[in-house]
Amino acid sequence: MFVADKWKDYEVIAAGNGEKYERWGNVFLRRPDPQAFWPIPEEFKKNGWDSNVHAIYKRSSTGGGAWSRLKPMPQRWTINYNSLGKELVFGIEPTSFKHTGLFPEQADNWDFCGRLIEKAKENGRKDIKILNLFAYTGAATVAVSAHGADEVVHVDASKGMILKAKENLKLSGLENNYVRFIAEDCGRFIEREIRRGRKYDGIIMDPPAYGRGPSGELWKLEDSLYDFMDKCTELLSDNPLFMICSSYASAITAKSSGDVMSLTVAHKLGGTVEAEELGLPVSDMKSCKVILPCGATARWVP
Repeated sequence: MFVADKWKDYEVIAAGNGEKYERWGNVFLRRPDPQAFWPIPEEFKKNGWDSNVHAIYKRSSTGGGAWSRLKPMPQRWTINYNSLGKELVFGIEPTSFKHTGLFPEQADNWDFCGRLIEKAKENGRKDIKILNLFAYTGAATVAVSAHGADEVVHVDASKGMILKAKENLKLSGLENNYVRFIAEDCGRFIEREIRRGRKYDGIIMDPPAYGRGPSGELWKLEDSLYDFMDKCTELLSDNPLFMICSSYASAITAKSSGDVMSLTVAHKLGGTVEAEELGLPVSDMKSCKVILPCGATARWVP
């Protein structure tokens, strides 16, 4: 398991009963998590495990849900993450979809990419180009830029998410770094880049479980991932550093995403693939060695 266990400003305090209780800086939130299907142990309940909570996300019987605020809290605030000595800053804002604008379990991937980029730079590599697909609010974009990528191409279909990604870049003091923000369907973008002969030294992707393609066609990850990853292989440079694919789709396990990467990238270019679940340690349940699973990641290196 790839465990993001180096956070100072974030923690999962407890988890159970289909929920997780988290600290985001000085703000405490409770929200649903289907992976935490065990009961909250009685000793945690007695200790008032959620007594400090500022807001709880409650699902609606008709679909969706909303945050119920129990204590005064900011509409938006920031938290920091130290990635191998690089201080990254991210804006946090609870949304109507229960998300906060950041997936903290991805921190282990940020460190992984940063380590490879920094090593390449130490060995004299120049003009390192990284492509971040389905890039959301740009945490990975911020990380690879901070670690020395000379060019980052950030692609997401949502213009609103791109605005938040630009803000995160500025919060981290990286607004003058070379990052190209592109609001476009990722499938259409990679087809065009292949035709242009563009190449990248690293590719990061976090495709959604479901969506719509550029012509309105239904995107279902388990039906589309192989072809998408196979096309992305064509975008890797002659001396690539990595490819990473994360998935939060319940139908895609770590093993299956790793198999797809082995059948595409590794089959064509050699190298090795490692695929594991992403995890977050549960701080008040360490004695039980509880690590909350949070999706899956497959990593390829040459």
